[in-house]
Amino acid sequence: MHSGTQIVCLHEGVASNTDAVFIYALIKALNPSWLRPWTGSNVVRTRPCGGRASLMQRIPDEIAACRSMGGSTVLMVWADVDDDMADGDALKRKFWQHCKAAGVQESDFDDVVFVFAKDRLENWIEFLETGRTDEAVEGPRAKSLRSVRDAARRLAMLCATQADTKLPPSLGWSCANWRQLVARMS
Repeated sequence: MHSGTQIVCLHEGVASNTDAVFIYALIKALNPSWLRPWTGSNVVRTRPCGGRASLMQRIPDEIAACRSMGGSTVLMVWADVDDDMADGDALKRKFWQHCKAAGVQESDFDDVVFVFAKDRLENWIEFLETGRTDEAVEGPRAKSLRSVRDAARRLAMLCATQADTKLPPSLGWSCANWRQLVARMS
């Protein structure tokens, strides 16, 4: 990991997929104050992990790596809440059980920012493009990486203006986790 990295984002999928583009565009557009000045592309490091099982396996080592880098390095875990989980809290509990068994301290786990889309990140993109989505079904695949970036920027604008918009439940849950990080870093 590059020494300038301040946010490490583990996510499902591959490096060039929708998740990586969305994550980077969102964080760059949010431009959190503790990341200033934004220098280069190593401020945010996305780490593709394939499926959820391999992502879960990497969390303990990534927590340790972030801890060793210092207090300003944050680990974010992006995943999909599939049909086998009721909601973000259930998936977070599953990740905690794995991390606890791997010897991770609860205080270290509590510093991780979890961002969980139900059923896929494409549901959020659909909401950001159209104003509606049904999280009970998979959202349509993104048409282009440009539309993914534009949706991430719209989400950042909603966050920045604190618009009174009714968000899909998983997006509201994830935004609350981001706001907790912002408060902690202030």
